[in-house]
Amino acid sequence: MQFNQIKNQPVRRNSYFLILFVLLIGSGALAQTTYLPQGDKANILLERLEIKARTDSFFNFSKIKPFSRRHAVAAASHYQQLNGKTFSKVDAYNVQRLMANNLEFVPAAERAKYASKKPFLRNFWQTPASMYEVHVKDFDLVINPMMNVAFSKEGNNDETLYQNGRGLYVRGKLANKVGFYASITDNQEKDPMYVRSFVAARKAVPGAGFYKDFKNTGYDFFDARGYITFNAAKYIDVTFGYDKNFIGNGQRSLFLSDAGNNNLFFRLNTRIWKLNYQNLFMELHHADNRTGDRLIGKKYAALHHLDINITKWLNVGLFEGVVFGRKDKFDFGYLNPIIFYRSIELQNGSYDNSLVGLDVKANLPKNIQLYGQLLLDEFNLSEVKKNEGWWANKWGIQLGAKYIDAFGIPNLDLQLEHNRVRPFTYSHSDSLANYTHYNQPLAHPLGANFSEMIGVARYQPAAKWLAVAKLIYYTQGRDSSSLSYGSNIFYPNQSPFRQGDYGYNIGSGWKTNVLLASFLLSYEFRENFFVELNALFRRQETKTAPLTSANTSVLSLGLRWNMHRREFDF
Repeated sequence: MQFNQIKNQPVRRNSYFLILFVLLIGSGALAQTTYLPQGDKANILLERLEIKARTDSFFNFSKIKPFSRRHAVAAASHYQQLNGKTFSKVDAYNVQRLMANNLEFVPAAERAKYASKKPFLRNFWQTPASMYEVHVKDFDLVINPMMNVAFSKEGNNDETLYQNGRGLYVRGKLANKVGFYASITDNQEKDPMYVRSFVAARKAVPGAGFYKDFKNTGYDFFDARGYITFNAAKYIDVTFGYDKNFIGNGQRSLFLSDAGNNNLFFRLNTRIWKLNYQNLFMELHHADNRTGDRLIGKKYAALHHLDINITKWLNVGLFEGVVFGRKDKFDFGYLNPIIFYRSIELQNGSYDNSLVGLDVKANLPKNIQLYGQLLLDEFNLSEVKKNEGWWANKWGIQLGAKYIDAFGIPNLDLQLEHNRVRPFTYSHSDSLANYTHYNQPLAHPLGANFSEMIGVARYQPAAKWLAVAKLIYYTQGRDSSSLSYGSNIFYPNQSPFRQGDYGYNIGSGWKTNVLLASFLLSYEFRENFFVELNALFRRQETKTAPLTSANTSVLSLGLRWNMHRREFDF
């Protein structure tokens, strides 16, 4: 990894103008929502209902995660009213649990049917979904503990691996105008060897940011998130906070992924007619080698994504983003929510890192959804026609398909996805404006210069049981210790790292093949309390000199409560 060596300058806290903006327009707020947390079980339900509904515009928000609780409850209720008689027992149960977990968005007259038969000490667990909750006029509050404890055994490793996370989250709303959410977990973990190699190379724990070494080979880190949200107008949701965002319908995203660290963001989401339009402004950290206590340099990103329902079953999206570094300020030109960022970048001297993209989602008959993304970083058609591997033809493509209730089996869902990204995509001429945050990619966790296939089979045979089988295979051309072949997007894409202009194709460099297979069996013992057994096998082979191979297998048993699973799918 190449760490930026620019001396940190005093950073003007430009976040203040975002806070001021929030306060100014918040006075006219009409209503509010909070969002389903990362890995929430309701995400599976909403994905299924959208494909079943096929032509229902209520679900025109599925490319943008996290999902709004208000929209999720409204869409599920709408679908249930129209198609409730066709529900499988499992889908009916999942809709019922969605309502129980989001009572502040359920009509007050219907909340009593979700009450616990025997609350604990009268005031706790009045519903099975929440430890403590209040729903009175002008005030809603939900408090829940969080826990993720797992013990693992890795082949050829005498150590006992583990994950130990525990914490608390709070969410609610004030006067039906302002919503809020905050969570914090304290985590210690000892990970498989291939994850440790990732940490050693990137100086970051996957999905997290700053960490401390723990008992020689483990890691200790906090995961803190929080935001406030409201409606600036009837159709515009506003969110300011510190969390993760995701754009796409796939297992991966080539635009923006939630696989990395949290970041500070300001988000506008406009949903009206056949349109869903999101503006996202982020404050990011550039690469850092974690030496000493000091202020880590800042950089910024501005993204927008427009969804358009071309027909009732076909949705097309347009994406544009730019990452830029400034010594002491956010570039206010990028605050324009409707301008093309490329035009501003050109006005600035074409110095920033801009990307554009196109995505498509088609809900077909027979419970099938096709989806895809096309990302363009730099592109020259004449160089493509030459087929000589010009380094600056930087693009990525995703193609995927979902098949729910496969072969007529209720709640058996299949997914197949292909991701392919050219060398040097997401990189930049310096080590600051690359498409990264806190030592991890903002989009696909592999960075660039790879071709990947993913297959997922998910089956919920009964209300509380879930089985997930996953198979991932990818080829990546990795960089040597002295030369960049375009996989490590932290390297500047110029001399002395890149040597030469031609001959760069997917797999160029140290060609590495990785096969990862996993199987999860999960049982929901109590509401949002899961007992989980997970098995993983991973094989890695380097096909160019020096020839190397590394195989590992991991068997895990864990308990998880109101917290997302930590998965290392790379």
